[in-house]
Amino acid sequence: MTAIVLATTCAMVYGAADFFGGLATKRSRVHAVVVVSQLAGLAFVLALMPLLPGEPEPAALLWGMLAGLAGGGGLLLFYRALATGTMSVVAPITATVSAGLPVLFGLAMGERPGGLALAGIGMAIIAVLLVSTAPSQGPADRRFGALAASVISGAGFGAFFILIGNAPEGTGLWPLLGARIASIATVAALALLSGRDLRPGRGALRAILVAGVLDMAANVLYLFAVQRGMLSLVAVIVSLYPASTLLLARHVLGERLNPVQIAGVGFALGAVTLIAAA
Repeated sequence: MTAIVLATTCAMVYGAADFFGGLATKRSRVHAVVVVSQLAGLAFVLALMPLLPGEPEPAALLWGMLAGLAGGGGLLLFYRALATGTMSVVAPITATVSAGLPVLFGLAMGERPGGLALAGIGMAIIAVLLVSTAPSQGPADRRFGALAASVISGAGFGAFFILIGNAPEGTGLWPLLGARIASIATVAALALLSGRDLRPGRGALRAILVAGVLDMAANVLYLFAVQRGMLSLVAVIVSLYPASTLLLARHVLGERLNPVQIAGVGFALGAVTLIAAA
């Protein structure tokens, strides 16, 4: 029960972090949003480490750094998708992919999910088709780019869930420290090599800092949850995070979906719910 409570809380915090991150990306360059938010998260985890001590094993840092490479790349693409697509559509697609990957990993490792989980995977495929074929504003190439970024970012998040879950227990927050160092180094290097400006846009700094702190808080909750429960269960519960993203997008931004998109979002959330229930 503790793992379920932690995972559910984690999902709510992740959703809020994604909302503020997407909001900031509409006002600032995506590389600046990712780097500055990651730095805010790094400061937050450094402040927490004395309160939640652990052994700094090399294996913990290694698994964390691998997870950070996957998660950092996923976050970069996710924020780009949020900036170019509809937030209420991007988030569920990403969540569905990030939920399905740990399930497939579990199958490869010998886990055998029940009928509900398999039904959820099938529903996820339908959700992606419905959302991607639904009418949307903007040029077709822009909609396709947002869809592709959503799927790839979901794969990055799913890989993060798997890799960070392999970190040894008793190492405290050291895996997350390794993950954050790797992700910051990767995104900053890409930005510098491509000549990107890492200065936040006007009016975006507050949203960026909030996104970074919330994202790291969610990472901490996930690490504790996966250490107390099954990866395949915790990861899919965490992937329910679009629920809070959707609520914020509707109430703050006033986003509206057409009937086909609503059906796609409903299938996506239903898919994650079925996998979690299994």
